[in-house]
Amino acid sequence: MRGCVLFTGFFLSSTCFLHLAVCIEPISGISAAAAVVAAAVISGFDVLKSYVTETCGDRWIVNNHTGLPKQLNEKLYGQHLVLKAVTNHIRGHIKSAEPAKALVLSFHGWTGTGKNYVSRIVAEQLYKEGMRSKFVHLISATKEFPHEGMVPFYKDQLRSWIEHNITHCSRSLFIFDEMDKMPSGLIDTIKPYLDYYENLGGVNYRKAIFLFLSNTAGKDITQYVYQQWSQGYPREDIKMADVEKIITRAALNSKTGLWHSELITKHMITAYIPFLPLEKTHVRKCIKDSMVVKGYPVTSERVESVIEELSFWPESEQVFSVTGCKRVAEKVDYVMEEI
Repeated sequence: MRGCVLFTGFFLSSTCFLHLAVCIEPISGISAAAAVVAAAVISGFDVLKSYVTETCGDRWIVNNHTGLPKQLNEKLYGQHLVLKAVTNHIRGHIKSAEPAKALVLSFHGWTGTGKNYVSRIVAEQLYKEGMRSKFVHLISATKEFPHEGMVPFYKDQLRSWIEHNITHCSRSLFIFDEMDKMPSGLIDTIKPYLDYYENLGGVNYRKAIFLFLSNTAGKDITQYVYQQWSQGYPREDIKMADVEKIITRAALNSKTGLWHSELITKHMITAYIPFLPLEKTHVRKCIKDSMVVKGYPVTSERVESVIEELSFWPESEQVFSVTGCKRVAEKVDYVMEEI
């Protein structure tokens, strides 16, 4: 006798039910009905899981391409080239259903100019969990690759690590910090994953984003900006093309992570982005932000007290910060303890 089984499942909330009416034969139909019910339960569990546990989907990878320029514009000081380049490249990449290749942005500049800061803003605008996301991967060269003599081992390790993470989520973000301290030749290991292949071993690597953070060319960029300032040219008149050649020459010829790298010679890097040395006016803004975050009253006298604790150059003009905004937070605490 043919009959029908009504299955009611409860998922997600009191307003979301699953009803299945399965018509079966008395014996042979039982296994089929069980399979349908099991599939429905598993599907519902997966939906529930995506609400409470981070998954590689739109709920957790938000790709807030409208919020990115807003955050950079409000929180990043003195870096007009960074604002435009990072915004345009990342927005173009994430809005494309099928990017031509992985996005690779190489950040260059002296310490404290905002390279890590911008990386964190990017992560916060693309991933709901920000830097805590399991799809955002921060690699410190000095921590992960400290020994020059272990490069062959590091290559295997790096290759496996990239493949594992992108296989689990194609929309992964990789941040390589201290690229200038990475053993020479190691970074070329990831070249196949940055190329124009539609898939490699059945995996699509083209949706991933790679950020390289480096002090390489920092001195050259600083000297160029100082020359422009000395000649009376406005900082905002500096163009990307003016600085990009300086960066590529220094990166290719300095014995650092990108020394003679195929990522440069084979044009795997999407853009070289210069972080210009910060002036006093920019550092003052960083000091005010730090005071607000820490709950200190902001006054011009207190801001200047912090400025006096920081170093600027050239010694005669005192224009550019030696450490950018990197030491601002600790100097704010120091000054406020004296008041």
